[in-house]
Amino acid sequence: MSTRVLRPFLSAVVLGASVLLAGCQSWLADGSSVHPTKGNVKLKGLADNVWVRRNALGMPLIESRNFHDALFSLGYLHAADRLSQMIGMRLVAEGRLAEMVGPAALELDHFMRALQLREQGNALYKNASPRIKTFFEVYARGVNAYIYRYQDRMPADLKLSGHKPAYWKPEDSALLFALVNQALAANLQEEIATLVLAQKVGADNLAWLTPIYPDEDLPFAEADKLKGLNLSASKADLTALNANLRPLQQLASLGIAASNNWAVAPSHSRGGKAMLANDTHLPISMPSLWNYVHIRAPQYQAAGVSLAGIPAIVAGFNGKLAWGMTMVMGDNQDLFLEQLENRAGRLHYKRGERWLPARERRETFFIKGERPQRVTFYHTEHGPLLNPALGQHKHMLQPQGLKLGYGIALKSAAADQEALRDDRTLDAFFELSRAQSVDQAAEHVRDIRGMALNLLYADENNIAWQVTGRYPYRKAGRGLIPSPAWNGDYDWEGYADTLLHPYEQNPAQGWLGTANHRTVQPGYGVQLSASWYYPERAERIGELLDNRRSHDLASFKAMHYDQKSLFVAKVQQQWQDSHFAPRLKKAIDTLPAEQRSAAQQARRKLQGFDGQLRAESSQAALWGAFLQQAAEQIFLDELGPKNSASWQAFVLSNDVSYSAVADHLLGREDSPFWNNTNTASQEDKPAILAQSLASAWQFMQLQQGANSALWQWGKLHTYHFQTDGSQLAPHMSALEQAGMKSLQGLFDRGPYPAGGDHTTLNVSAWHWGDSFDTWLIPAMRLIVDFNQAEPMQALNSTGQSGDPASPHYDDGIHAWQKGQYQSFPFQSKNLDAVYGQERLLLMPEK
Repeated sequence: MSTRVLRPFLSAVVLGASVLLAGCQSWLADGSSVHPTKGNVKLKGLADNVWVRRNALGMPLIESRNFHDALFSLGYLHAADRLSQMIGMRLVAEGRLAEMVGPAALELDHFMRALQLREQGNALYKNASPRIKTFFEVYARGVNAYIYRYQDRMPADLKLSGHKPAYWKPEDSALLFALVNQALAANLQEEIATLVLAQKVGADNLAWLTPIYPDEDLPFAEADKLKGLNLSASKADLTALNANLRPLQQLASLGIAASNNWAVAPSHSRGGKAMLANDTHLPISMPSLWNYVHIRAPQYQAAGVSLAGIPAIVAGFNGKLAWGMTMVMGDNQDLFLEQLENRAGRLHYKRGERWLPARERRETFFIKGERPQRVTFYHTEHGPLLNPALGQHKHMLQPQGLKLGYGIALKSAAADQEALRDDRTLDAFFELSRAQSVDQAAEHVRDIRGMALNLLYADENNIAWQVTGRYPYRKAGRGLIPSPAWNGDYDWEGYADTLLHPYEQNPAQGWLGTANHRTVQPGYGVQLSASWYYPERAERIGELLDNRRSHDLASFKAMHYDQKSLFVAKVQQQWQDSHFAPRLKKAIDTLPAEQRSAAQQARRKLQGFDGQLRAESSQAALWGAFLQQAAEQIFLDELGPKNSASWQAFVLSNDVSYSAVADHLLGREDSPFWNNTNTASQEDKPAILAQSLASAWQFMQLQQGANSALWQWGKLHTYHFQTDGSQLAPHMSALEQAGMKSLQGLFDRGPYPAGGDHTTLNVSAWHWGDSFDTWLIPAMRLIVDFNQAEPMQALNSTGQSGDPASPHYDDGIHAWQKGQYQSFPFQSKNLDAVYGQERLLLMPEK
């Protein structure tokens, strides 16, 4: 599932950062912020004793005599391990990050406040059952017990920021759930990117930059919606919004295409019982979004990944049922362009021939080190205008009657208050974790309307797949590109019935698998999306599952670490095509001598490449360089320069769904983008690819020397586990960047050599068109093999703790790199071998 939402934003940088650094080092030395793993702790709110043991990587086992105390302890331990993460996530979701880090986060706060996630979270909580509300309340009391006890011993990052966290409320957990849901909305930033790109190339050429899938026609009809519109009227707003997308992608996982899952039926398992695997792909970070937990209480047992701040196991195993998830890439929100006018001091928007007053909402922003700001947000029938998040409020100083250009309104299923009245998503997730069979789980998963997921679940005899979420019916259009709002031609008309959501159980092929790809054929009765991710990961899952009839634990682990890209063979096949190959050779032969030699060597080396993107591979290094050069050779002349809003929008669109670069490499010979507008000649596809091959070879020579046998992909392409502060440093002032640099040694880890790319099962995606730095990884891995005495094995990408003072801050990185899975035993006799006998006793304080 994609679901990464945010880690703590560690950019609380002030004057005198070096002094703070020295102080931070002393805090790390005394370890006062690290919670003990043994001894006794008395806590108000517990009904009975609770025992906590931890495995070698610090992942906790909670053993309690009642479920109430298990939830309380989960809240307490989440705070002990990841309080900074929880506070950072809450501040981002509320649009209050500037209170902790100052004006650098203000524009992001404006954007998040425009989304009104707090309102969405409150609605989810309000409509939950009394039982779920009680669970959230008990969990919150556990979090607050830790905050109260450790208020003077906060982790180093919170000390540095000077931020004093408020106590946790039950609604805060629902707020984080809403933030996760927003992160699944892959199409939002793609729609924004299309507006930026349309300004650069026009609506006529936009479809070439927004392909849907390799076998689908380009969306010319969709792009026609923008014809005749004066997009330049909103150019400043669009440029500002586009500039904020990259840091927002980092902070809130906005539009992250994430995750693989697959399962095999007993007929395809060596031991005769079902198996399930999941790995969720999230931006590389320190720490990972996820942390593992194992709960043993009367009438409730489960182990798996959790998100600190939410009392739930997101993917895992309960002794009878295993479940995992990926993003559907569901398009359940649309951008609408609104005609706006300032009339008699009020903002109005056009509906037909009428002008209606926009609903106003005032928000106060408190900013560390500065005076508060008051901002007015506006709403139309299609939802909140995002323009106030871009400085639109400044236009209210303009003369009465001045046209403000187009507003950008966001229509979202997640914010539909009427639909939320009947939403039972929170209850359904809990019931899923308690289900004892596939049939029992099926009764609940359709009630997960608040998230668009490919939910895969299995018991020892059965496997099943269910698409969850809420998908709108549109009067017209596909929602891929923003729609004019004033005539109502593209409005929504309700949502698809859950009975129409794709579902399958025990298919004849013997397996199920999803990887954010198009899971239904064009024309399916429910439009799930027009923003599918690249198909190669899903194709590789199918290939590996079909290649052997009998799978086992070893084959599933090998799939998790598989680094073969099927995209390589697709490009090679085109180069060998009897029609294309001689044209490519001719184009290479017409290059100047030095470039001709480079292109010939590059082609020979890549023609023999097996597609294994290993870190030590010289061919993989050249392949990566070729992909990067191809993106620039095809599109930079029309969309550049590299620091422009249009090029950055293009790079972001490559990240979130099937891209124009891949589409052009596999076909589209009639595209206007093959011609290089900077030359007097008329280039075609062979000419551009010949130049890309030559440039890739020359690039690698400059980067790693003349001996191509010594080139390595992992020297170009690395894992660098960084905090949000480090990753967002380029968006800060020079002073703040210097402060962050002085702190990186404490918080960041790496770089380490990386293999793979966005098309490999072992994902290690880089920003195609920008840099080779890994930005997306399998943040966790999980396997449940019902043939084993203890079915569940899993690992995390970093450590259990978010506190650099903890020995479990970074110890998971090595295990993640080497595939050293941890066992999660459910039989009492096996607990000591994994969790040891050292216990922390949580006792009720009388």
